[in-house]
Amino acid sequence: MPLRTANIIGSGPNGLAAAITLAQQGVAVTLYERNHRLGGACSTAELTLPGFHHDLGSSAYPLGIASPFFRTLPLEQYGLRWIQPDAPVAHPLDGGDAVVQEQNLAEMATQLSRHDARAWHTLFASTAHNLPALLEDVTGPLLRFPHHPFLTARFGLPALLPAQALANLAFQDERSKALFAGLAAHSVLPLTNLSSAAAALLLGAAAHASGWPILAGGGQSLTNALAQHLQSLGGQIVTGVDVEQLSQLPPADATFFDTSVEALIRIAGDSLVPSYVQRLRSFQPGPGIFKVDYALSQPIPWANAACARAATVHLGGTLAELAASEDAAFHGRHTDKPYVLLVQPSLFDATRAPAGKHTAWAYCHVPCGSNDDRTHIIDSQIERFAPGFRDCVLARHASNAASLAQWNPNLIGGDISGGALTLPQLIARPTMSTYRTSNPSLYLCSASTPPGGGVHGMCGHNAAKAALQSLRH
Repeated sequence: MPLRTANIIGSGPNGLAAAITLAQQGVAVTLYERNHRLGGACSTAELTLPGFHHDLGSSAYPLGIASPFFRTLPLEQYGLRWIQPDAPVAHPLDGGDAVVQEQNLAEMATQLSRHDARAWHTLFASTAHNLPALLEDVTGPLLRFPHHPFLTARFGLPALLPAQALANLAFQDERSKALFAGLAAHSVLPLTNLSSAAAALLLGAAAHASGWPILAGGGQSLTNALAQHLQSLGGQIVTGVDVEQLSQLPPADATFFDTSVEALIRIAGDSLVPSYVQRLRSFQPGPGIFKVDYALSQPIPWANAACARAATVHLGGTLAELAASEDAAFHGRHTDKPYVLLVQPSLFDATRAPAGKHTAWAYCHVPCGSNDDRTHIIDSQIERFAPGFRDCVLARHASNAASLAQWNPNLIGGDISGGALTLPQLIARPTMSTYRTSNPSLYLCSASTPPGGGVHGMCGHNAAKAALQSLRH
């Protein structure tokens, strides 16, 4: 039976991408969101003080601007505007030093030693120069023949390595190893795990190819642009509906879940084969995060001014220190010197704060479900590289892993990746059937499917394509 009608549960970028993909093919789509604000963790609000606009989740978008699906959409017609900082990423070190990843690959020679600049070029040049082609292959299920086999193999072989091992093999200097480790820690894996290098290689290449932009006005502007485009295609959006069981929704040929695996089981478990549900229950979340949003009286006073060239700053010192931090969070331990990912968007987007004031947010990885308050720990890590930071803070809004899960049920235990990005869970995400469930009319389209976490919409786009193919006849 052709796919003529579809329901979408959840309005994150993946849910909106699935809805748009279906609507483009003439499917009558209705999208349901439990909150009155669309976007889930891709949204923006005043959390601290009036006039200070904070991204509730994502804030920098290396895979958003490079997304094979988003690039096909006329999102700029709806006011979407990417803002490129002077540099994609900065990584301060003790003693006032800092290393910056330049967007221009050739300019890495100004940041790294001669040997390490050559090694950096070897690791990133091919991927950066061919990023659109590579993304065709790595933003879908892994177990398929690639469109670009030689390019994908050249990327995939080093990507399978542990990040710590690859950094030590490729680089001589601690500065280069630290910069690479900061990229790799986006995997939310121990840097000794297989495939933990993949995040560094992909995100680093994206930085050189198309940058790590922020969005004018915050992440909400991407959500709003996607929603407006969906409506221009005839799609319907209903907010304030918390779907707890399928019977709440009108009949449809297919229903798509931009939700966690747990929500899929809770809402549709009776419509799924028990053995499939059992496989879903074995899918493991990753570590959570502890996040602090800051209203600031002035820009962060970095000891090294180069850190103000980037919207995204990785804190945590050396490769060894970052590796210890990520190992601790993954194995259920807290650390007093965590890897901290910080974004300072108001340096490049004056709409984020009142005149002369600034915003920033920072998070560290913590054990899944942690209730600990890590505010002072994050403050200390920032102060370590920006003496006087605490004196700039006008207000804070802190969220532990457990409270993040209460705010957004997709963030199981505070996990922002939709499930641990271990190699087995990249291949079977969340099972070998990926987007398809045991019920031919139910599909999963969240970050718990390939390619996983990040704001790129490819999980939703791929799920919609799978449904269109399966239900074509």
